[in-house]
Amino acid sequence: MNWLEIVGWAGSALLVWSLLQRRLLRLRLFNLVGSLVLIGYNAGVRVWPMVGLNLTLAVINVWQLYSLLRTRHDERTYQVVQVATDDNFLAHVLRVHWADIARFNPDFRFDDDGHRLAFLTLNADEIVGVLMLRPSPQDPEVAQVELDYVTRRYRDLSPGEFVFRQSGQLTAHGFRRVLTPPGMVAPYYSRLGFERTGDRYELDLARSFD
Repeated sequence: MNWLEIVGWAGSALLVWSLLQRRLLRLRLFNLVGSLVLIGYNAGVRVWPMVGLNLTLAVINVWQLYSLLRTRHDERTYQVVQVATDDNFLAHVLRVHWADIARFNPDFRFDDDGHRLAFLTLNADEIVGVLMLRPSPQDPEVAQVELDYVTRRYRDLSPGEFVFRQSGQLTAHGFRRVLTPPGMVAPYYSRLGFERTGDRYELDLARSFD
């Protein structure tokens, strides 16, 4: 096997690997790289129809990546809807994603005591994530997050940034600070402007809207 065949196999493997990705951004990125590698390979062996096919795929992936990155900070991309904590649809969403929720929020328990607030993040009519929190017993202006879950499809985008920094839902409820729970797996809060305080992260909502 010569080096050109190795390049061809590598490009094919990248295309297959891209189709196994659940996150849109990764899928498009791996697919683009695979297409570019195969353009070089097929040009090397002079298979021009395959060059044309992979060139078309590359253009499509570039456009899709541009659209994803362009809209990730667009307020029109997401909506945040408050729901009752005993809402049947909320219970259904939690049940469907429960195994994945437990991976990242192992200490979360769904027991409605009347003090929690629940929000669903949507992209059009698609569920993007669930946020559940409660006012701190020591300071009602502090929102203690108990569940912050984003579906796999949207973890490369920024619904968290929209919920915490742009939607205005938390400040509308009188919260001035947000405190995350300890024990979360792979927390992403440092990228949203949260500050690390021990085993938690804290966000000053007043400062985030300056």
